[in-house]
Amino acid sequence: MPAQQEFTGAEIVVKCLQEEGIEHVFGYPGGAVLYIYDALFNQDKVKHILVRHEQAAVHAADAYSRSSEKIGVALVTSGPGLTNAVTGIATAYMDSIPMVVLSGQVPTHAIGLDAFQECDTVGITRPIVKHNFLVKDVKDLAATIKKAFYIAKTGRPGPVLVDIPKDVTAKKTIFAYPADVDMRSYKPVVKGHTGQIKKAVQMILGAKRPMIYTGGGVILANASKELTQFVDKLGYPCTNTLMGLGAYKATDKKFVGMPGMHGTYEANHAMQNCDVLVAIGARFDDRVIGNPADFARHQRQIIHIDVDPSSISKRVKVDVPIVGDVKDVLIEMLKLIDADAAKPDAKALADWWKQIEEWRSKDCLQYDRKSDKIKPQFVVEKLWEITKGDAFVTSDVGQHQMWAAQFYKFDAPRRWINSGGLGTMGFGLPAAMGVQMVHPDATVACITGEASIQMCIQELSTCKQYRLPVKVLNLNNGYLGMVRQWQQIEYGSRYSESYVDALPDFVKLAEAYGHVGMQITKPSDVEGAIREAIKLKDRCVFMDFLTDPKENVWPMVQAGKGLTSMLLSSEEL
Repeated sequence: MPAQQEFTGAEIVVKCLQEEGIEHVFGYPGGAVLYIYDALFNQDKVKHILVRHEQAAVHAADAYSRSSEKIGVALVTSGPGLTNAVTGIATAYMDSIPMVVLSGQVPTHAIGLDAFQECDTVGITRPIVKHNFLVKDVKDLAATIKKAFYIAKTGRPGPVLVDIPKDVTAKKTIFAYPADVDMRSYKPVVKGHTGQIKKAVQMILGAKRPMIYTGGGVILANASKELTQFVDKLGYPCTNTLMGLGAYKATDKKFVGMPGMHGTYEANHAMQNCDVLVAIGARFDDRVIGNPADFARHQRQIIHIDVDPSSISKRVKVDVPIVGDVKDVLIEMLKLIDADAAKPDAKALADWWKQIEEWRSKDCLQYDRKSDKIKPQFVVEKLWEITKGDAFVTSDVGQHQMWAAQFYKFDAPRRWINSGGLGTMGFGLPAAMGVQMVHPDATVACITGEASIQMCIQELSTCKQYRLPVKVLNLNNGYLGMVRQWQQIEYGSRYSESYVDALPDFVKLAEAYGHVGMQITKPSDVEGAIREAIKLKDRCVFMDFLTDPKENVWPMVQAGKGLTSMLLSSEEL
């Protein structure tokens, strides 16, 4: 009987990726991972994308996952390679994004001896991953990577890190990839409790002023179809959080806009004044409900559906908790609603909608459309019109992020890619690269600001190397816009270090990287510039829109205030 073939740990890493169907890995080489890079070189199934900074590798892998149902993978070296990746890992963790990060480590005999480019990867990343592993024996490598992918994508998703010492990648063993995973300590609940679901349905059907509040969990569970059926069947108002935009169609009248700090007047008032609140895949974030004590002043019954039991009653006490996969629970609820003889109170619902329409008539998203300065809201609206709402939109963090969320009407899930929980400047451009890699023929637009874009602007080089035709819309107001807005409102207009002086010529900078650069200074040129950029199907285009430097994001709920204590314009300051 012939001896079974042995493979190096590096070859096993690549074989594991092949077994998982991974097509792209985003990374940056270094000494501790060179055996893995050598193994990647000797095959053609897994394509490596060379970024210019490890933070960008993780952001790109993150967005690759967010915009598809695939698992993003990042590969970084030890020490500074790993610490550079930490921001990206924390970003993915805060937003519950399934991905796997492979990091190199110094040889096992050198661990703990302050070796060159050593850091405590497991210790550093423990608070910002769903789980992490340090593999010290090559025989454990395949099984560990299998567990990593399983943990990343099941239950409440999240990033999982596998730290691999260099000597483990050099040693040999027989390769056997497990068919499945059975972990005694990890058994995520999928099916919701039948009794709780029945109780929730009775409460929902009996509501006089219902409200459906959904978050990113709906998108992660691929439950947009079920949510749409649920909302349409009941005829109830629906709001999507920043992370949940696109889970329910923004162009439908039942959608009342985004809730929270920069949410709509009607969404916030409906959240506060409903009698039954159905929270689906959302976590009552501080930016969504404002002051929890103020939120609790209004009596309402709360149903909370979430796959993660630790999220339920964490910030807001709920009446009917349902732990389970959002998709599965919604399917069960739809069956019960169909079978139930009781129907929603038509008159009460009509009165509730009348009240919501009164709130909606405030037109809280209005802005000066006759200004001779480019209004950032106008740029986003034009992008939506020209792309017919069919683009993938990434953003950085700040005012431009909120304007994108408010004025680009997302009608489908996984089209809006942004850093919600951590609020990471520098996310937008590498995220757009990840989206473009997994959707090569799609229009991918990165809405950013002149400060955020410079955090990872070196990735224009990656866009050039891999011919990624990302369209960058830089809403350039010459300020750290959201910082300036807070300083105006909360700090007596003392603009401490929020003015961005000595900005580069973004057109020349884009051209220096081999891309098309445009500067737009007049509102009348906005539409033409966007249309021209989108026509350039095979080119990365950087559009530098010089926008009104004093424009603020409205509405706004100030920190510590209640959900309905909203500022609607500068005139209320």
